[in-house]
Amino acid sequence: MRLLQILRPTLPILIGASLMLTLSMGLRQSLGIFLQPLTHDIHISVSDFTLALAMQNLAWGILQPLAGAMTVRYGFRSIMMVGAVLYIVGLALMASAQGLLSVMIGGGVLIGTSLACTAAAIAMSVAARAVPATVRSTVLGIVSAAGSLGALLSAPIGQLLNEGYGWRTGMWGFVILSVAMLPAAWFAGKVDSIPLPPRTSDDIGDSSAGAAVKIAFGNASFAVMTCAYFVCGMQLVFLTTHLPSYLAICGMDPMLSAQTLGMIGGFNVLGSLFFGWAGGRWNKLTLLGGIYIARSLVLAWYFMLPPSPATTLLFGALMGFLWMGVGPLVAGAVAEMFGLQWQAMIQGLAFMSHQLGSFLGAYGGGLLYDTLGSYTLAWRIGVALGLAGGIIQVAFALIRPSQPPLLRTA
Repeated sequence: MRLLQILRPTLPILIGASLMLTLSMGLRQSLGIFLQPLTHDIHISVSDFTLALAMQNLAWGILQPLAGAMTVRYGFRSIMMVGAVLYIVGLALMASAQGLLSVMIGGGVLIGTSLACTAAAIAMSVAARAVPATVRSTVLGIVSAAGSLGALLSAPIGQLLNEGYGWRTGMWGFVILSVAMLPAAWFAGKVDSIPLPPRTSDDIGDSSAGAAVKIAFGNASFAVMTCAYFVCGMQLVFLTTHLPSYLAICGMDPMLSAQTLGMIGGFNVLGSLFFGWAGGRWNKLTLLGGIYIARSLVLAWYFMLPPSPATTLLFGALMGFLWMGVGPLVAGAVAEMFGLQWQAMIQGLAFMSHQLGSFLGAYGGGLLYDTLGSYTLAWRIGVALGLAGGIIQVAFALIRPSQPPLLRTA
């Protein structure tokens, strides 16, 4: 009740950011359900489709720091509204695609650019600025949880339309859903009117963008977190892109892939809430490493067994709990280390590493499958790198547990 009273003045902002995040992430995470019918219909290969999604992740990652820096100059609302329009156009191009070019431009470049303006780094920065530092970690978890609902809704809707009316109708359904991003971005943009907390003379907020980048990469904790974030992107995008194809190859019901992606979205909510709460009580970087290790163990367990509906849904639940919990932890850690003024840009720098991993997970997985006819080597690489990244993250956080933040903003 006390939390609601604190948040009441900024509820429109938080609801707008949550809706924008849930649509941008949910629709994007569900594109894998169109892999098989789309590639067969327009005569492109699996690796062609996954290259488009890999380009999406690469564009998203490269442009994320730029979008974050532009919010300082032009405000959050302008950047988010442009991103929403690009998302709608990108999905429309995919829905009307007749060949690889439209899929690459629409699903790759345009949606990737849009995500840099509408997804986690921007939405979390909006939420962080809108609330006091005392409840920031909890609120970041709530916004991340709300953002998780997109896959829970969009994957089953897309699959029903896909099976009943064809993949193009399913994709046009996604276009209609994406239109709601426009009012969501408008309301979230009200955060521009909220002043930043008072800064000290040496606050990073008084620096230029270039100086802020130099300070960020000079912080060892940030550098290690950024490198480990690479593994996070690789594992998650490999699953969202290739799990539907893997289940189809194993002879599973096509609806199972949508149900599993929906299960991931549902348990995302619980995981985001839990890790948002936990990040306010324990070391955020240690928690991040623990997530990477746990994910890798779950991934190894699932792919070592013959798939069944029960194990697949359980896998979705476990991975969902460990999925977007990284969002509030990374956003909270960046805010603690560097303040709010350049948070969107610095979080975007870390996210660039995440998206390089995403590129490897999407395209590398498709390339290995086309070459070997199996996903075995791909998931083994994902497990090995995940364990290594998680162990290094935890070890560094334990070795330097008392490293003070670079600054405080509230």
